[in-house]
Amino acid sequence: MENVRTMFQILSRNFGLLNEQCCDSCCGQEVSLVQSHILYEINRQHNPSMQDIAGALGMDITTFSRQVKTLTDKGLVKKTPHPSDQRINILSLTPEGLSVENAINLTVNTQLNGVLSTMSHFERETVLRSIQLFNDAMQKSAACCVPPK
Repeated sequence: MENVRTMFQILSRNFGLLNEQCCDSCCGQEVSLVQSHILYEINRQHNPSMQDIAGALGMDITTFSRQVKTLTDKGLVKKTPHPSDQRINILSLTPEGLSVENAINLTVNTQLNGVLSTMSHFERETVLRSIQLFNDAMQKSAACCVPPK
C-alpha cells in the first residue's frame, strides 16, 4: 500500500485544485479559495462571530480580518456589531454573497458527484463512510490540530 502521507497529499492537492477551479469560474466573482471557505462557514453557522469563523478555519484573526474586509468590500459579507457587546462583530452573507456561495457549492458538489459516479454504489458508500470515520477520529485525536466546531 502507498505511503499514507502520500495518499493524503495527493487527495489534498486534487481537492484543492477542484476548489480553485470552481472559485475561478463558477460565479462571476473573483473569490479566492480561502474566501470561499469563509463564505461556506458563514453560511453553515448561525450568526457567527468573526472569532467563530476564524477559529473554525484555523486562521489568525488579523489575516482573517483582512479577508473579511475584502469580502465586505465586494458586497458579499456583512459585519454587524453584536447587540450586547459592540466589540464582537457578527458575520452574515449578503444576498449576492449567498448567491456566490450557492454557486460555488453547486459547482463543487457537481464535480464531486462526477468523481463519485465513476464508482459502484458500494464503493461510493465505503468512501463516504470512511471519510466520516476519519473526520470523527481526527476530532477525537489529541495528536491532531483540529479547529473547534
